Amino acid sequence: MAIEIVLGLPHLAAGALLATARRLKAPVLISANCLSRWRKADGWREWAGWRTGGLANAHGLASLDLDSAGYTLMAKYHGFPWSIADYMALAASWPFRRFAAADYCCEAEIARDREEVLDRIARTVATNRECFVRADDLGIRDRLMPVLQGRTPDDYERCLDAVASMILPGTVVGIGSMCRRAISGPDGLVAVAERISRIMPPAASAHCFGVKGDALPYLAPYSRWITSIDSQAFGIAARQDARRRRVAKTDQLVARHMERWYHRQCGRAAAAPRTLTCVETCAPPSPPSDDPWEQAIAAARAELRDLIETGALDHDEITAGWIEACAADIYHAHAA
Repeated sequence: MAIEIVLGLPHLAAGALLATARRLKAPVLISANCLSRWRKADGWREWAGWRTGGLANAHGLASLDLDSAGYTLMAKYHGFPWSIADYMALAASWPFRRFAAADYCCEAEIARDREEVLDRIARTVATNRECFVRADDLGIRDRLMPVLQGRTPDDYERCLDAVASMILPGTVVGIGSMCRRAISGPDGLVAVAERISRIMPPAASAHCFGVKGDALPYLAPYSRWITSIDSQAFGIAARQDARRRRVAKTDQLVARHMERWYHRQCGRAAAAPRTLTCVETCAPPSPPSDDPWEQAIAAARAELRDLIETGALDHDEITAGWIEACAADIYHAHAA
């Protein structure tokens, strides 16, 4: 079965984009951020709730999925401006085919070192748990898409192990931090797909966020587990076209690029699978520091991540102050 191509739309305003998606009978994904209301307070841009009226325009689409917009928010706002309760209220406000759990992306532009990657995986596990509990309370648990995050195949396996109890029969699991990932290499797209194909529960499948079109033939051998991908790459092509021709980047222009892109991706998804020899060989981890304080910092981070993953500490409470206070306790205990 060919991998499903999901169109990532920047908004749900009535017009050329929505009409084209409807005519193509293509599944659609939107980010929570496109439904946000913002206001300026004391010179600051402040989140002010959801604009759900536009969801009425989604009638007639093949399907509509919701993403928490993790990468965009982390890049622009350095975190979620809304609470998980706010996000889940949005998820319950419309019969989305599926909605992604809130997650903390791990692209290099966001998570600049290994410690930050591990912190963000812990936070992702915590937000998955909170979304699952709230979805159960709201009666929409069957449409929740747990999301895995990481940088290496081992990271994704660790994340999957932590959220395994939330993966029900028929669950689609989201695989994050894919859009800027190389196809090959020990941490490449194929390496992650290969690992997921070995560890995904039999009754579950995966959706890969933001996969580049040229990667589709390499994902085809894993289409039993990876059933769909989404992208908004056509928007980049439209912007470049508008700049080159010195014209406005209108929805009509974007819609033309979107239609060509969608047909091209469907062709790639139906093409003969391509294989890539994937050897998951990673560089050996750096040896632990001999410095007692750095050892205490590392131990403190690990303890706080465990507390976050188990729900004993709120997912946004890792701060430098927390880490240093915990490290001081560990340092003095070992020095005693």
